[in-house]
Amino acid sequence: MSYETALAQMYALGHELAATPSHKFDLAHMRVLLRALGHPEKKLECVLIAGTNGKGSTAATLASILQASGLKTGLYTSPHLLRINERIRVNGSPIGDDEFALLHDVVDRTAERLVGEGELPWHPSFFEMLTAMAFEYFARSRPDVVVLEVGMGGRLDATNVVDPRVSVITDISLDHQKYLGNTVCEIAREKVGIIRGGGVVVTLPQMPDANDIIGNAILDLGARAASAVPFVPPVSPGSAEFWENAKKTLTTGDTEVTGKITGPRSRYPLQVMGQQILVESPLIGRHQLRNIALAIATAESLHNQGFAQITANTIERGIRETHWPGRFQVVPAAGGAPEVVLDVAHNPAGAWALRSTLSAAYEDRPITMVFGVMRDKAVSEVAEILFPIAERVVLTQANNPRSATAGEIRQAASRVDVDIREASDVNAALAEAERIAGPGGLVVVTGSIYIVGEAMLALGARI
Repeated sequence: MSYETALAQMYALGHELAATPSHKFDLAHMRVLLRALGHPEKKLECVLIAGTNGKGSTAATLASILQASGLKTGLYTSPHLLRINERIRVNGSPIGDDEFALLHDVVDRTAERLVGEGELPWHPSFFEMLTAMAFEYFARSRPDVVVLEVGMGGRLDATNVVDPRVSVITDISLDHQKYLGNTVCEIAREKVGIIRGGGVVVTLPQMPDANDIIGNAILDLGARAASAVPFVPPVSPGSAEFWENAKKTLTTGDTEVTGKITGPRSRYPLQVMGQQILVESPLIGRHQLRNIALAIATAESLHNQGFAQITANTIERGIRETHWPGRFQVVPAAGGAPEVVLDVAHNPAGAWALRSTLSAAYEDRPITMVFGVMRDKAVSEVAEILFPIAERVVLTQANNPRSATAGEIRQAASRVDVDIREASDVNAALAEAERIAGPGGLVVVTGSIYIVGEAMLALGARI
């Protein structure tokens, strides 16, 4: 089977959220499929990360730390910016097209046989297929540790068949209410489904309702909580000093970094494993300080479980070398084109985080915004958070059947008094925004990850 055929068959399964909940939420079916594949998930040492926001940033930072520690590291994330291969990585390199096609053929043939024999009631979903392929790929690649980002929820997510070394719960807020519940309590109950009896749980204090659910789950299961609080620097509302363009030589411990480091960075000293390090991350914003802290606490927990390669110095280097594109990624002004900020902000919590970071990093600078989002998101609420900080908004849609049209977004944002334009696609929206902003302006591209991915492609930004 060719890569193109495998890809077409995967996408023909339709988007996960278009299926009925019974098709999506049933780990028994996932276990049947994995048993037929020889249980590749049982051959892996894993960290499992759930939450509403920050899962991907935490996973990417942790994976970079593990790799900097000399550990062969698998990383499974979702969704992708441009190519599905981005979701499955070993030591930062995505799965190759040939391997993807081969593993799709293996998993798909196995699934078809199970359906034919009556062991599965229907073909596995897109995410179940991809997760099974990832497990099989990692089992064959034999990484030392695999970092898994939960797709949605936790309790019944396809990734939640592993026995993780560490479970991590990032910030919980409202998203996917149709599937996870209408309150933070209900959503938190789904997220804590990744906690194992007697296992280690890394988390941070958050909303009281979520704290109660997480704390009770830890007590009920006899799990051990590992707080990331010691790794969060003190932050005040006006703490813009935590992010800046780093251009000078930095010396900390036994580490020296010389030369210009392109783009804004989060920079602050921190005590880790009895040693002071300089945290320097490309992940910008107050919310990212929490995600970085979760990654550090998880790395320390793994060190305490026997991964002695992880040290304060490798944690420092791994944070510095983290690559997680599309999260407050800055494309500098060049050739008459304005500066562009690319950031995924597809739910209210993400929108507030972006708004806060823009206020700190670009105070009083006029913003022209390119915005597009999936129609199953809280479009009105996200628009009402983000649009007021822009002078003009250019609405568009990604090349994705779930994308809300510009007209649908305009209607959802009817209560916001802002100059709104429309463009047929991301390229046209970007061109219009750049024309409006001018060489000295600022363009912010946000909303769906697919909008950001298409804009990155148009701008030639690194993915």
